[in-house]
Amino acid sequence: MSRTQGQAREIRDLVRTLAQAEIAPFARGWDERSEFPRDVVRKLGELGLLGVLVPEEYGGAGLAYAEYVAVVEELAAVEAGVALSVAAHNSLCTNHILLFGDEPQKRRWLPPLARGEMLGAWGLTEPEAGSDAGGTKTSATRDGDAWVLRGSKNFTTNASVGGVAVVMARTSPGTDHRGISALIVPLDAPGVVIGRKEDKLGMRTSDTASLILDECRLPADALLGREGEGFLQAMEVLDGGRISIAALGVGIARGALEAAISYSKQRRQFARPIAQFQAIRLKLADMATAVEAARLLTERAAQAKDAGQKVTLPASQAKLFASEAAVRVCEEAIQIHGGYGYIKDYPVEKYWRDSKLCTIGEGTSEIQRLVIARELLEG
Repeated sequence: MSRTQGQAREIRDLVRTLAQAEIAPFARGWDERSEFPRDVVRKLGELGLLGVLVPEEYGGAGLAYAEYVAVVEELAAVEAGVALSVAAHNSLCTNHILLFGDEPQKRRWLPPLARGEMLGAWGLTEPEAGSDAGGTKTSATRDGDAWVLRGSKNFTTNASVGGVAVVMARTSPGTDHRGISALIVPLDAPGVVIGRKEDKLGMRTSDTASLILDECRLPADALLGREGEGFLQAMEVLDGGRISIAALGVGIARGALEAAISYSKQRRQFARPIAQFQAIRLKLADMATAVEAARLLTERAAQAKDAGQKVTLPASQAKLFASEAAVRVCEEAIQIHGGYGYIKDYPVEKYWRDSKLCTIGEGTSEIQRLVIARELLEG
């Protein structure tokens, strides 16, 4: 076993133990109340799980994507909303600053993010700029030695519980991706208004809200990287983020599979456990195979990322397959439960509700297919 494999297994065991003890007993209540579990997230920060990818010199754990996907999977197998909050913090906001920030920006923001002293958000999507991210209308204009931001972002994970966001804004006129820049926005800055928290189908423990920028003034050093490179930065960040969503899908699917296996051994019909019926066994076999295939694609993408390779293709393939597999596996888990799968006394209806976002967030399944085809034909 390699050092990386050994680390990933140790981290899996750590996160699995924590999730079963401190998340599983409360997940249903959090979901019903749409409650963000601050205490649990704070503990994850204390364990270094909010700085998995951040080098030790900036206060992080200094680990790799191989360990990171293990963290996300184990959390998602118990509570996908918590996993989503951790993923958005790690792979989007924090990773964007790590990849493109200058040294003063890294020294200022990475340590508190890595320690979980604040959560990070990432603002790309707008009311009229979803899959068409190049249609960004939020603007950032120069005013002396300051930037003034005007506009809004929606579906922003961690918006109302975070301390800082990386926001994409247009710094020069245009209608395509040229002229979009990335800026670091403290969420307590004047002019930052947190909009309403979304009432979601699933992943309800994860905070999702709109972010309104009303004449928000930022210093010149809020700019991340070079002016006009924000869109290209965002696409690179999304490559890593899609590996996160793939791991999220694997975890959700695995949780649903484990619930279905347990139920099939306990539920009796016609004087025997339903696990003895061939129809149920065939479903479980297909579900388990889909979970394993999704995990292998996710791990392959993570390994490529750790090796410094371009991961656009493997990340999109992993995200596409794992997210759609999660939906299928969860639906089959409900079917195995029969009528009980449709009520909240059993966990599979929640797994299904949580799974659907994986086919939408950080690039829909349709966008992933376009990316994959482009990479095959033009890459």
